[in-house]
Amino acid sequence: MPNDLPLPIAVLISGGGTTLRNLIEKVNAGTLPVDIRLVVASAPACLGLEYAAQAGIATAVVQRQAFPNQDAFSRAIFDQCRAVGTRMVVMGGFLKRLTIPDDYTNRVTNIHPALIPAFCGQGMYGHRVHEAALEYGVKLSGCTVHFADNEYDHGPVIVQKAVPVLDDDTSDTLAARVFEAECQAYPAALRLIAEGRVHVEGRRVRISP
Repeated sequence: MPNDLPLPIAVLISGGGTTLRNLIEKVNAGTLPVDIRLVVASAPACLGLEYAAQAGIATAVVQRQAFPNQDAFSRAIFDQCRAVGTRMVVMGGFLKRLTIPDDYTNRVTNIHPALIPAFCGQGMYGHRVHEAALEYGVKLSGCTVHFADNEYDHGPVIVQKAVPVLDDDTSDTLAARVFEAECQAYPAALRLIAEGRVHVEGRRVRISP
């Protein structure tokens, strides 16, 4: 993993941009050594574009319906990421399926609102995840930061953070508690990557001191 600081990244978004906002806040506070060079949104109405504009970050909108297939859509996104020199691509609530090219293997991160391999896979996103956790009756949930590959919620796990599931939880209250954990876990994982401390060995990720 690279350790040239700050680490140049792109952030991909599909909605409200709360993950992006959290990363921008951490960068501005001096606790996250990354340079957000580009924000790519999957729709022009993404609120996260406003956060990027306020922070002076370049933006692009790449819509799936403009391309004949997933591969062409993905190439358009990664071409823009390469053009601005990004070393990592950070999926921050990006809900479109991507084909990750070979040169970005273990260079795309994602965060999932559960402890993978529980409550993950195709169709498991947003409140569906928390509803499934509550229905199953688990006592712990949390979030997982992982490298994204070409399967749903499948790549090597970098960081996980657990939270309790309370007896009176609803999907809303559990989602809020998990999001608090996400706001800590994602910057922590990106900081480890930026510092060159993350080493992928097959499916396992080793964190060096």
